[in-house]
Amino acid sequence: MIKRLADNIISPLGFSTAANYEAVRRGESGIVPGRDAAGTLLSLARLDREKLADTFRSVFRPRERYTVAEQALLLSVHYAVQEAGIDPADPRNGFVLSTTKGNIELLGDPGHDLGPDRIHLWHTAELLGRFFRNPNTPLTVSNACISGACAQIAAFNLLKDKTYDHVVVAGVDLASDFIISGFQSFKSLDEDRCRPFDARRKGLNLGEAAASLVYGNASGSGSYLLGGCIRNDANHISGPSRTGEGLYRALSAVMGGLSPDKVAFINAHGTATPFNDQMEAVAFARAGLEKTPVFSLKPHFGHTLGAAGLLEAIISIESMKAGVGIGTRGFEEYGVSEQINVIRDNFKHEINSVLKLASGFGGSNAAVLIRKNV
Repeated sequence: MIKRLADNIISPLGFSTAANYEAVRRGESGIVPGRDAAGTLLSLARLDREKLADTFRSVFRPRERYTVAEQALLLSVHYAVQEAGIDPADPRNGFVLSTTKGNIELLGDPGHDLGPDRIHLWHTAELLGRFFRNPNTPLTVSNACISGACAQIAAFNLLKDKTYDHVVVAGVDLASDFIISGFQSFKSLDEDRCRPFDARRKGLNLGEAAASLVYGNASGSGSYLLGGCIRNDANHISGPSRTGEGLYRALSAVMGGLSPDKVAFINAHGTATPFNDQMEAVAFARAGLEKTPVFSLKPHFGHTLGAAGLLEAIISIESMKAGVGIGTRGFEEYGVSEQINVIRDNFKHEINSVLKLASGFGGSNAAVLIRKNV
């Protein structure tokens, strides 16, 4: 059985899973007003770079320079591996990196002296393995906004096939000018804090984070990754299917014969863009999940891209452990056609299973199923 052994989140809300979960439970958000490179008003969640650099130096006392993304990634993995009590250098342990753009912010710094390869994702993965003295080649997963969910599915398959005894799945992305300008070109960013599934929603907020999950073949009480599924409906380069076809198929496949009433919670992608939220609502209804409680974490962290699927899975696991349903901050009035069960406020709830969903550019969709005490 594929068991969650440890995890960590580095975000504007804290540098540990516990700190981030408690902040979410209190309704806190790392999203603050800001401006893009052109001076346009927007809201986003940025890491405290000074705190990150100080913490990184105190933990590792590095002899070479690391980018902000690398610092967040390596620190998160360190904390997760430390909690899991495994030797990251053991050849029976593998690494999976989830990121959409990695060190893309170096594009805006043509004078950097870190070397031309530093911007490539393969270099970030290689650095990750080398830093922890692991002899294996890390697997890199970069599939738009579903990267974090895909990375967990990859880890599941590696463990199921007994390729490794443990797999460390780590994700990171920053809200660089390159990424912000890309989302601005789609007119998909909200200058205020996002409102998933709400009638007033106008778009998403970008966020910065690193998150790590350690999975292993183990038993006993805890949380287990039961599997996952990826379906691509190839609807459009950026727009999701209006019928939710890809997400519906991913949901149906990962649920298998599981009755909808056996799913306690859905952590939606919930970006607060007009088309994404509507598509998800349609897919939930088609899958018979209208009554299942749904929540989105984007109002707390923003959209953290390659880290999102991991970060949000971790918070979902913590919610399951605590038996607390997390409310969707900013949601007040339904703005989707299907009357799905979006949670407004936190409430006590017996949670034994969580569906973590993700959808992204190119019509990509993924779903993973996590259960407690299997």
